[in-house]
Amino acid sequence: MAKPKEEFSLKETKPNISGMQNTSSTSMTRHDLVEQMQFMFVKILKAKDLAAGICNPYVELIVGNYKGTTRSIEKKSNPEWSQVFAFKKERIQASALELVVRDKANGSSNMIGKVMYNIGDIPMRVQPDSPLAPQWYRLEDKNGVKLRGGELMVAVWMGTQADDAFSDAWHSDAAAVVGDMYTRSKIYHSPRLWYLRVNVIEAKDLVLRDKNRKNPEIFVKATLGNFVLRSRVSQNKNVNPVWNEDIMFVAAEPFEEPLVLSVEDKLYPNKEESLSLGRIVIPLENSMKRVDNAAVPSKWYNLVQVGGDDQKEVMMRFSSKLEMRISLDGGYHVLDEATNYSSDLMCTSKLLWRPAIGLLELGILNATGLQVIKAQKEKRTTDAYCVAKYGTKWVRTRTILDTLAPHWNQQFSWDVYDLCTVLTIGVFDNGHLMEEAGKGTHVHERIGKVRIRLSTLQSDRLYTHSYPLLVLQPCGLKKMGEIELAVRFSCASLIDMLQTYSLPLLPKMHYLSPLSVYQLESLRHQATIITSLRLSRAEPPLKKEVVDYMLDVGSNMWSIRKAKANYDRVLGIFSGIHAVIKWVEHIRSWTNTYTTITIHLLFLIVVFFPELILPTMFFHIFLVGVWRYRNRPRHPPHLDTRLSGADSTNEEELDEEFDSFPSRKTGHEVIRRRYDRLRGIAGRMQVVLGDLATQGERVQSLITWRDPRATFIFVCFCLIATLVTYITPFRCWIICTGFYVLRHPRFRDGLPSLPQNFLRRMPARTDSML
Repeated sequence: MAKPKEEFSLKETKPNISGMQNTSSTSMTRHDLVEQMQFMFVKILKAKDLAAGICNPYVELIVGNYKGTTRSIEKKSNPEWSQVFAFKKERIQASALELVVRDKANGSSNMIGKVMYNIGDIPMRVQPDSPLAPQWYRLEDKNGVKLRGGELMVAVWMGTQADDAFSDAWHSDAAAVVGDMYTRSKIYHSPRLWYLRVNVIEAKDLVLRDKNRKNPEIFVKATLGNFVLRSRVSQNKNVNPVWNEDIMFVAAEPFEEPLVLSVEDKLYPNKEESLSLGRIVIPLENSMKRVDNAAVPSKWYNLVQVGGDDQKEVMMRFSSKLEMRISLDGGYHVLDEATNYSSDLMCTSKLLWRPAIGLLELGILNATGLQVIKAQKEKRTTDAYCVAKYGTKWVRTRTILDTLAPHWNQQFSWDVYDLCTVLTIGVFDNGHLMEEAGKGTHVHERIGKVRIRLSTLQSDRLYTHSYPLLVLQPCGLKKMGEIELAVRFSCASLIDMLQTYSLPLLPKMHYLSPLSVYQLESLRHQATIITSLRLSRAEPPLKKEVVDYMLDVGSNMWSIRKAKANYDRVLGIFSGIHAVIKWVEHIRSWTNTYTTITIHLLFLIVVFFPELILPTMFFHIFLVGVWRYRNRPRHPPHLDTRLSGADSTNEEELDEEFDSFPSRKTGHEVIRRRYDRLRGIAGRMQVVLGDLATQGERVQSLITWRDPRATFIFVCFCLIATLVTYITPFRCWIICTGFYVLRHPRFRDGLPSLPQNFLRRMPARTDSML
């Protein structure tokens, strides 16, 4: 049974944030989209003059029931830590902060000395004040007596999450887990991606391994990192093959892997086995970078042959050359996201970037009602964190441990260059913590995702809503909780913002030198893999499953649910046209006599005053637009379960949607049933497309003489129509046509009209299809 729709609805909230009162652009301040949270920050810098024989000193911080420790420094009497700790003020139930310096030598934890700090005397730091100056404190023994030697440099202050030290601080919430580094808030940047174009022209004087081989099938294999592409087999079956073909890669800065090209001789027609006739390794650092469609000079490269028992590379100085054009095209935007949800449309080269048109600010407040993700044996609920992506900038909140109602209250901002872009926020469960605790490998489970299209936001307005977190699982649609967000788009220049609506959506190179659909899909696949690999090398890493979920990898895979949903969308688009046709049919059938007579009068007015046709149409559209202003959407659009068909799908469809590609199913009956269903749907689509093509071809064949008699009749009709329309006033035949169409049903015979009969008899190109 489907869940009620209101459970998945968007809810407007009124959080206690300063941005709710200050909505003007002049009063916007940093971190005004989140609730202020008070923290006690303790920065342990270094110690000096510790007692002789100290091996591994470290500092233990004690605030009531909370404890934190710095890393231990081996064999140092003057150690340096430079670590920051943050304790949430509302959870501090002690009046003193205790800093204990201990020795970790030989597995012990003997106390060297301590410093006591009265929490009530801690000063408050308000951004953008300068950092608090640290001070030296003499160490005391356990009885409070000052030691002769040993001092600790510490800075202690009260602040909020707007403090510069917040993101790098060790939080008291992470005290119960190993590896607190994986719980901190971080900012990531996607690698700078380029399209690498390798235009393979021709090769000269290749040396075949088999001297007696005739008609060799030679192609070029290109390798960049983990990606391997190949050209077509040359039509010249000799040692001087010609291709003149582009091979496209995605390359990321810094260019770590070289481009490797190998000329191969295919040994068997239906097998992939081939023999290398020579290779060349090209570093990308010195490749030509272009921002327009300028011609790239070609260059001859000497091939190197690998041969012999020791596989040494041998240069063939007077033979075996390969001519190519190699360039890094920075005039394109490298697509790494689903095109419908792209957050960035700028080209690679920053020389072509337009000025920013505004600022996007996001406040991630809290989540409620999250589901338990961790297994029961782990004795944890959910360790939730958020990832937000816009453009090349990724942000990650800190992880709130073991709670189903986390409060993040973190604010982030991005420069906006185009309004037709989408901000994506994903919520995940942190699996790193269980890995660090030695409990095996855990994936970061997805909890839900929110998309916000910037063009649906009003300038300088603060949107505060609670978004449902919906995930489609093999068992069906499931609500994982709700997340509360605050979003604001601030416009820098109204003129620049409006001007973007007149500009092409993508950079010029996409139109001057367009790439095929197949190339774009292949390049997007490369870009997502490269982005995932680079972000997984950060510290802490963004796991592959997180990046793939944010980039909508696999969104173009076949799904019956999506096919049905798109079919319903198409019907919805044509529903307006269908309504107009039904209204005309009601007029023609004289269902309401007074309405039909009124239409006749309006028709005569339009005929006798044709200059009013266009003004009347535009004024009608204007009135409709003004009338619908009062019913305009008040909230940003969100996931619609009914539109996507997620609330009405069944188990069979879900099992097929979550099946991998290629399929993991081993039962032939299941595969056959799915294949038959796919063929049925594809057959209906094929019939619809064929019917549309047939109608268009029939119209074209009116004057192509495919049917000489029909074309002769049509040409003669056009000649007669020319004379009749020349002699008869325009208004007369328009009136006759209008009255004929609107004639009473008693004067109709119910058969198709003569033009319909004539058009349906025209030949189409279906006769030429196999």
